[in-house]
Amino acid sequence: MRTPLIVGNWKMNKTASEAAAFVRELTKKLPASSSIELVVAPPFTALESVRAALSPSSPIQLGAQNLFWADHGAYTGEISAPMLRDLGCRYVILGHSERRTLFGEQNEGIQKKLRAALTHGLRPILCIGESLAQRESGNTDSVLTQQLRGSLAGLDSLAMATIAIAYEPLWAIGTGKAATPDQAVTAHCTIRDVLAGTWSPAVANATRILYGGSVTPQNIHSLLKSEQIDGALVGGACLQVDSFATIATIAESIGV
Repeated sequence: MRTPLIVGNWKMNKTASEAAAFVRELTKKLPASSSIELVVAPPFTALESVRAALSPSSPIQLGAQNLFWADHGAYTGEISAPMLRDLGCRYVILGHSERRTLFGEQNEGIQKKLRAALTHGLRPILCIGESLAQRESGNTDSVLTQQLRGSLAGLDSLAMATIAIAYEPLWAIGTGKAATPDQAVTAHCTIRDVLAGTWSPAVANATRILYGGSVTPQNIHSLLKSEQIDGALVGGACLQVDSFATIATIAESIGV
């Protein structure tokens, strides 16, 4: 059985002091132990303060929003995988649609980042998804296939065992218009088919596939009811303690 994974992507929000106060308050609203994995991904500047605010028994794990593929060097403004590991990160989000659309990231560079993460023991969360124009032209499956194969090319089954996939349709991110459960399930089935055909049915069955795109406390239950959806990559709704705690609580109650 795939363990449900709920990830809060804070994007460029919260100062270091705000972040520490947030996770302390969030921890109070969560059970001490959980059947799901819960991750918060603060900005780089808040990683240390969040780590310091989390007790050893906290159910919250630390994630990062991005990394660079080199371990060190003359790359002004970049952050490496060893730096993230040293700060206590366990997960890292890669290939987010905002990185692809605003910063021009391509599959080849994302693949290099994935390999760097894996080399240093970080668990990548690979984001893929189609634009509204691509969906309306009937190209959703081909876009997802191209992004999966391009970003994961050359990785073996052992490496795939530590990677989660987040399906995040671009037209649903930050718009308040989430994919319907049927739309999400259809996309997740496509992703599993690609994984099965490119790697193996065992890899497809073991890989956690999350939904991301205007996830809220109001729609999380309907999304997670499907056995195809193994969790959520949450944006705006993870920035409020009560909202994110509610999403985590509902996810646990469903027992995805």
